[in-house]
Amino acid sequence: MSTQAVAFAPGRVNLIGEHTDYNRGLALPFAIAEGITVRATRLDGERIEAFAADLDAHDVFALAAPQIAAGWRAFVRGAVAELAAAGIELVGARLEITGSLPAGSGLSSSAALAVALCLALLAVSEAGPLEPLALAQLCSRIENDWVGARTGLLDQLASLCGRRDQALRIDFASLDVALVPLALDGYMLVTLDSGERHSHAAGTAGTAGTAGTEPGGYNERHAECARACRLLGIDSLRDATLEMLAGLPEPLAARARHVLTENARVEQTVVALRGGDLRRVGALLDASHASLRDDFQVSTPAVERTAERLRAAGAIGARIMGGGFGGHVLGLLPASASIPDGAILVEPSDGARLL
Repeated sequence: MSTQAVAFAPGRVNLIGEHTDYNRGLALPFAIAEGITVRATRLDGERIEAFAADLDAHDVFALAAPQIAAGWRAFVRGAVAELAAAGIELVGARLEITGSLPAGSGLSSSAALAVALCLALLAVSEAGPLEPLALAQLCSRIENDWVGARTGLLDQLASLCGRRDQALRIDFASLDVALVPLALDGYMLVTLDSGERHSHAAGTAGTAGTAGTEPGGYNERHAECARACRLLGIDSLRDATLEMLAGLPEPLAARARHVLTENARVEQTVVALRGGDLRRVGALLDASHASLRDDFQVSTPAVERTAERLRAAGAIGARIMGGGFGGHVLGLLPASASIPDGAILVEPSDGARLL
């Protein structure tokens, strides 16, 4: 009987397709090398002991009765509760959490944490793996119901299904995931911190991601898209057309316009990547940024300055990453460019796994 398991889940960079996942649209993320590691050690007794090394913080609770908590503890308790609700018989365990992803950066530290926790708990309990889609949905429930962030499935699927040198075209209507070769041919993808922390639900720094509610933030955009659907009489914005938006009040029309045009940009980026047209990819990144800034209104002055800094360094395209309201900016630079101080070089890497 195994007494220990170690799980790693990567963060992700979403090349293009932002705020489309919960609107049943399209996105094109890839997993990166950095992520969250959870070491699970079996304990006698029915309790969970969790230690977040980067925060020097701990939590202890009964295995059978996890209660709502704040911050990183919400992820641990939510993972235990959701696995149990799925019929998984868990054992008592000590969980040691470490990570190399900055929270609030748009690199999806929160989804990586949820995925790594679940993989470690499943392995140390000898419960067997879950299918990637089922596990992604379970991890999404952790964020939705325990953390309070109305995220879709983009981050979880990217963390679970990532492949080296590949992006993932995810269709959130059908939940189909297709590999798209991401050959940069000498170009570089980098992320640069705007210096402004974001959270899907206003949070705590470090390993554990986010908790709480950010007024005017991600959750509000989610609600605005849902209101647009109700007014249009459709189930999701995937069923809308640009012509239909004329009857919507602002800002709902602008929010829906971003989603529809962003879906189109994802498809155009797939074509450009398959054709090796990186210049076209750069132009699409710029167009995505403009839409997120103007129609979706999730940029900030700090983000705009960071995007301009990347372009001044030679980037042929740059855009805000993640939910917005701060975090990192993604830039596509030629090999001749000098990477700005503080920028992180990111490359498509393999997905979550046991170590």
